[in-house]
Amino acid sequence: MKGQRHPRIPTCTYRLQLNRWFTFSQARDIVPYLDALGVSDVYASPYFQASPDSLHGYDITDHNKLNAAIGTRADYDAWIAQLHAHTMGQVVDFVPNHVGIGDSRNQWWMDVLENGPSSRYAPYFDIDWEPLKFDLRDKVLLPILSDQYGRVLERGELQVRFEEGTFYLLYGERRLPIAPGTYRYVLEIALQNLAKHKDEDFYAELQSILTALEYLPKRTETDPKRIAERAREREIIKRRLQRRSAEAPQVQQAIEKALVQINGKPGDPRSFDALDELLNAQSYRLAFWRVAAEEINYRRFFDVNELAAIRVELPKVFDAVHRLLLDLVSTGAVTGLRIDHPDGLYLPGEYFEKLQQRCAKALGMALPKDGRAIYIVAEKILSGAEALGKDWRVHGTTGYDFANQVTQLLVDSSAEEAITKTFHRFIGHSVPFSHLLYAKKLQVMKLALANDVDVLGNMLDRVSERSRWYRDFTLEALSRAVRETIACFPVYRTYLAPGQPVSEGDCQIVERAISAAKRRNPAMDESIFNFLRDVLLFRFPASLDSAGRAAHTHFVLKFQQTTGPVMAKGLEDTVFYIYNRLTALNEVGGEPQQFGLSIEAFHERNQGRQRNWPATLLGTSTHDTKRSEDVRARILAISEIPDLWRRSLQRWRAVNRRWKRTINDLEAPDPNEEYLLYQALLGTWPMQVSGESEPAATPEYVERIQAYMAKALHEAKINTSWIQPNDEWDAAMRDFVAKILDASPRNKFLPIFSPVAQEIARFGAINSLTQTLLKLTSPGVPDIYQGTEIWDYSLVDPDNRRAVDYNRRRDMLEGLAIASPAELMQTWPDGRIKLFLTQRVLRFRRDHADLFQRGDYLPLRASGTFAECCVTFARRVAEKWIVVIAPRLPSRVGFPPVGEAWKDTTIEFPETLSLPQAHDLFTCQPLPVRDRELKVADALSILPFGVITNL
Repeated sequence: MKGQRHPRIPTCTYRLQLNRWFTFSQARDIVPYLDALGVSDVYASPYFQASPDSLHGYDITDHNKLNAAIGTRADYDAWIAQLHAHTMGQVVDFVPNHVGIGDSRNQWWMDVLENGPSSRYAPYFDIDWEPLKFDLRDKVLLPILSDQYGRVLERGELQVRFEEGTFYLLYGERRLPIAPGTYRYVLEIALQNLAKHKDEDFYAELQSILTALEYLPKRTETDPKRIAERAREREIIKRRLQRRSAEAPQVQQAIEKALVQINGKPGDPRSFDALDELLNAQSYRLAFWRVAAEEINYRRFFDVNELAAIRVELPKVFDAVHRLLLDLVSTGAVTGLRIDHPDGLYLPGEYFEKLQQRCAKALGMALPKDGRAIYIVAEKILSGAEALGKDWRVHGTTGYDFANQVTQLLVDSSAEEAITKTFHRFIGHSVPFSHLLYAKKLQVMKLALANDVDVLGNMLDRVSERSRWYRDFTLEALSRAVRETIACFPVYRTYLAPGQPVSEGDCQIVERAISAAKRRNPAMDESIFNFLRDVLLFRFPASLDSAGRAAHTHFVLKFQQTTGPVMAKGLEDTVFYIYNRLTALNEVGGEPQQFGLSIEAFHERNQGRQRNWPATLLGTSTHDTKRSEDVRARILAISEIPDLWRRSLQRWRAVNRRWKRTINDLEAPDPNEEYLLYQALLGTWPMQVSGESEPAATPEYVERIQAYMAKALHEAKINTSWIQPNDEWDAAMRDFVAKILDASPRNKFLPIFSPVAQEIARFGAINSLTQTLLKLTSPGVPDIYQGTEIWDYSLVDPDNRRAVDYNRRRDMLEGLAIASPAELMQTWPDGRIKLFLTQRVLRFRRDHADLFQRGDYLPLRASGTFAECCVTFARRVAEKWIVVIAPRLPSRVGFPPVGEAWKDTTIEFPETLSLPQAHDLFTCQPLPVRDRELKVADALSILPFGVITNL
C-alpha cells in the first residue's frame, strides 16, 4: 500500500484458514464483509506449498512457492489488491522451524534420502548421522511402514520402479528415491538379460554407465568438491540411462525384466533377498512407524514423523526459507508476520533480530531504533508468571496468555472446593495436578520422544567425560537426571544464548527444576543434579578448552529445544484430557490447577500489557484451542452453579449407566470420560431462537461429539491411544454417545439434561459477550478466529476447521442497521448480539486507533451489591476516553443482567474524564452521571454490557 508507515500495527486481525476448501479467491470475496465488520488486517494461515490435502498448511514442502491447492499467483495478487483497495493489511503465519516430508515435492528431503550425508541439503536438517545404533550410521530412519519391515517387504508392498532414467521405490502412494550408486543392483541383472546383444552399442553404453556408477563419489562424502562432483555426475548418468532406454527398447525391456526379478514374489520369501539388499544400501532405513520414538534420528516437530525440523540458524537455510516471504514483504502484500513455534528454534532471539533486519532491507528502510521494522507476533506459550523476553524483536504473542486470563476472570473462585469435591467423587479418586503432569511428561519421554531425550543423555555423558571431576557419572545416571529435570521443568523452555549473560528468570527456572527433581529422587546422588544445573547455566569449568565449551554450549541449546515438545505433549495433549475438573481451563497456555482470577489481578495483567506489549495479539479462539471461546464461556458457568452441577451429574449417571459396557472388569466409558462428555455437551448443545434448548440432537451433532470424544480418549492415553488403539473401548464410547443422545421417547437423559443446558447456555452467553468486549477494548490487538463473530460452538480440531457460512454472516451484518439493541438481546441465541457488539467496537477502534494503541489503562472501582460482578476500566488519551463495563458471575445478578437487577451497584468515574458528552456507544443514549457516579442499572438498562465515551 502506498504511503504505508512501518511497522503497520493492526487495529484488529481476522484469522482465515486457507486450504483447498477455502481459497485465495474465496478470501478475496469476503474482504468487503471483513471491512464492514471493522477488521483492519487479515491474519492468514500458512499458504506456501504443502500437501494438497493439508487443512492447516503447517506441513510446508517449499517455502518459496504458493500452495497451488489454494490458488495461483494471479489469484493471490487479486486477493492482495482487494485488501489494499479496502486499506487492509495482511499478517501471514510463517513456519521457520520445520517442513513437511511426507510429500515427494519436498526436494530438499528427497535429495537427502537419495544422497545421504553427501546431499547439499543434509546440513539443512537436524539429522544425527552417527547415532548409537551402528546400523543407522549415515542413514535416516524412515518410520513410515504400516507393519514390521520384513512383513511389508514379503507382502510385495515395496516395489522398485524405473521412469525417465531414474529408479525409485513405491510404497502405496509414497515415492522414495533410490541412490544412484545402487542402480547397479538392477543394471547388472539387466546387463545379463542383454547377453545376446553384446555387440550392440547400447550394451557397451550400459557397461559404461555401470563403470561411471563405480566412480561416483560415495553418499558418505562431505567434502564440498566431492558433493558437487556427485551431484553433477549422477544427473549425467540419469540422462544417459534415460536416453539409452528410450532409443533402445531392448534396454527398457531388460530393466523391466530385472525389476520383476528384484521386486520378488509374495509367497516366496527368498525372492525378496535382492530387494532387501538394495534397500539396505540406501541412505534411509525403512521401519515400522511404531519404532520412531526410540530410534528416529532426525529432529521433528514434537513427535510428528512427517514434520522434520530445519536448521534455520544457518545463514544459507535462513536465506533459502525466507526468499519468497521477503519478496512479499517488499511489495506490501505481507504487512505483518506470525511466527510459528519459536520455541523450536536453536536461538529464537537471534532469529527475530535477523528477520527484522531482513524485513527492513526488503522495505528499503533503516532498521528502527527498537529493532522492529515489521509487525511480528510470536506463538509463544507463557506459563504462570512467565513474561515474554523483552529482547525479542517482536510486538507480543499470539494471545494465548490473554485468553487464559479472561477465562480465569470468569470463574467463580468461591466454588473451587465444591467443584473439586464433585469431580473427585464422580471419578472415584483425587487427581493432584502437579503429580499428574510430572507423570505424563515422563510417559511422553518414554513413549513418544524417547530418542530425543536419549540423545541429550549421551551428549551430557560426553560433556562429563571431559572433566576428571565428573567422568565417574554413569550414562544411565546422567540420562535419568536429564529426564527427571525435564519432567520438573515449570515452563516450556529457557533462552540461554552463547556469549550472553544468563538472565535471572532463566536461572530461577533451572534452579526450580533441579530442586524439584532432587525432591522427587531422594535416592539419587545430588551431585549429578548439581552438575546438570551448572551445565544448564553455562557455568564452564575453568580448565575447559574451546572444543569442550562448544560441546557444553551445544548440549544446552539442544536441551532447550527439547523441553518444549515434552511440555506440549505431556500437558496440552495428555493432561488436558485427563484433568477434567473444569475443562474450560484446559486451554493452550492454561493453568487448570488455578481456579479463578480476581478483577484486581486482571487489571494488573492489562496494565502490564499496556506498559510492555501494547500491540500484542489478544486471542480467545484459535485454530489450536481445545474448544471455542463460546464453548469455554458456557463451561465456565458450571462454576457458578456447583450444587446444580453435582445433583445433575448424579441423575445423569444413574439414567445412563445402562448404556455402559464392561471391558476387562472396567466400565466403558470410565467415570472421567463420562465427566468430560457432560461438559462437552453443555458447552455445545444447540439452542432455539426462543432461548429454549433443542429437544434432540441432529445426526451431525452426534457425529461431532463422537469424533471429539474419540480424539479426547486417544489423547488421554488411559484406555486407548493413537499408538495402541483399543477398538472395543472406542466402540463403547461411540455407542454410549449415540445411546444417550437418541431422540426416542425411551431416552430418559435428554429431558433431565435439557433444563440444565438451557441455564448454562444463558449464563454462557453473558460470559461470551463479556470476554468479547474485554478482548476488543483491553490493551493489545484483538484477534477474531474465522466465524466467531457470532456464536460458534466448535470443539478441538478438526471440528473448528469446518467451513464458515459467510453469506449468512454478511446478511446478519447488513440486517443490524434496522435492529434495535433491545431486539438483539431478546433474540440472543441467533448470535446477532455478538456480531453487533463486535462490529460496533471494531469500527470505533478503527476510527480512534490512537486511543487503543497509546491510551492509558485506568482500572475503575465498582461498589454496591454486585461490585464483584462488574469489570470496569477506562482507556484515555488526551481528552478522548471510553469506560468499559462488563458483567461477570451473571448467575448472581440474574438473566439477563440488565437494569434494576444490578440494584445499588455503581461505578465511580475519575476526575480526569470529561463527562458532559458522555453517552453509550451501543445505544447512543446519554447517561445520568451524578457526582461522578454512574448506576450500573442505568448504564446497562438495555444491554448487559456497555462502553461509555465522550466521542
